[in-house]
Amino acid sequence: MSTDEQPTGRRAEINRETTETQIALSLDLDGTGRYAVESPVGFLNHMLELFARHGAFDLELRAAGDTHVDDHHLVEDVGICLGQAFDQALGDKAGITRYGNATVPMDEALVTCDLDLSGRPFLAFSLRCEKPKVGAFDVELCEEFFRAFAMNARLTLHLRQHSGTNCHHLIEAAFKATARALRVAVSHAPGTSGIPSTKGVL
Repeated sequence: MSTDEQPTGRRAEINRETTETQIALSLDLDGTGRYAVESPVGFLNHMLELFARHGAFDLELRAAGDTHVDDHHLVEDVGICLGQAFDQALGDKAGITRYGNATVPMDEALVTCDLDLSGRPFLAFSLRCEKPKVGAFDVELCEEFFRAFAMNARLTLHLRQHSGTNCHHLIEAAFKATARALRVAVSHAPGTSGIPSTKGVL
C-alpha cells in the first residue's frame, strides 16, 4: 500500500455481558456513516446515529440492560464498548493524523471538541446544562458516556461549551463535534506511514 492510500480493514467487534448490561457493537472506521443502533435509551440512540453519520463510521449496536433501575449502567457501558472498539480498530495507529478538532453550532449552542489519540486517557468536560433531563435522558449521563469512551479509547478529549442554553442542542453539538474531530484524527496522514510520536508508540 502506498503512503497516500487510505488504510483498510480498520474494524472491531466488541461483546460485553455483565449482570447489568448486554452489549454487542461493531465499528468500521473507514465506513460511510451507516448505522443500526438499538437500545432502550432513545436519546442515546439518536446521539450515536448522528455520531456515526458525522464521523463517517459504520456502527452497529445492540444493547440491553437494567434500565428499570436507571439508564446509567447502559449508557456508561456503551461508552466503554465504543471506546474499546476505536482502540482495537486503530491498532498501532501507524500513519494516522492523530489530532483532531471541530467546532459545531447547533442553533444557539456552540461546542468545540479537541482530541488526541495519545494513548493517555483524559477527559476535560465543561458543558453546562441547566436542566437535569432531556426528555427521559439524565443529562449527567452525557459526561459519564464521554468519560467511559475516552478512558477506553485511550484518548485525550476536551469538550468546551462557548455558548448555549438548550441541553439537547449542547449534547448534540458535543457528539457531532467529537465525531468530526475523530474523523480527522483517525484519517491517514498523506506521506506518512510511521507512528506519529517521537516515542515510537501511542
